[in-house]
Amino acid sequence: MTDAPHLSNETPGGEALKADWGDRMEQTVLDAALGLAPRLGWNGRMVRAACEACGLSLGDEELLLPNGPRDLAALLSRRHDDRALAALGEVDARSLKMRERIARAVSARMEAGAADLEATRRCAAFLALPTNADLGLKLAWESADHLWLWAGDTATDWNHYSKRAILSGILIPALTMRWFDGKDAAEAFVAARIENVMAFEKWKAGKDFDAPLRKVGEALTRMRYGAKAE
Repeated sequence: MTDAPHLSNETPGGEALKADWGDRMEQTVLDAALGLAPRLGWNGRMVRAACEACGLSLGDEELLLPNGPRDLAALLSRRHDDRALAALGEVDARSLKMRERIARAVSARMEAGAADLEATRRCAAFLALPTNADLGLKLAWESADHLWLWAGDTATDWNHYSKRAILSGILIPALTMRWFDGKDAAEAFVAARIENVMAFEKWKAGKDFDAPLRKVGEALTRMRYGAKAE
């Protein structure tokens, strides 16, 4: 990789070239990290070794991956999202019932990560650390958003957020089970949780969840104007 321009150098083409180089180099370093993580773990030492294998100086590493293993964890999760969506692109979601769509989507996401199983296990252990819980939740939300969009969700109200929160709550333990307990255990867990989600969706259908907010608004209006809000 010695013929590639470095982030720390001025190169012809300006910011566009640097951005393109950065995107390509991120994936190259990630490829190297996947080979090193089973032996070194998911940590700063692994990041430095992966960058060295790609011919990057310490300065370029700091520019490319300022958050070190956290940045690589995000890159890996998003690669797995892309891989899952590519597999789901072969499926006509409209031919499936909603529960089947979600089951298929979660299964695709689990298998996308299983293709890099040993490295994914190290990354999952890294994200399980209390200092990285915020990143793990963010990445699970991103994955849930991609899967709901593939399933055909078009909600823009509070349902948009509740669906992603619920699916994130399924994804995190499902992925962990897939990495450490195997496919059968994970698939059984997902099937049971989807039944719970469908039951919740039926329960909330027709519920007026904005009513408490309207009541508060009416009360504040009465306090201010002394009359009931129309």
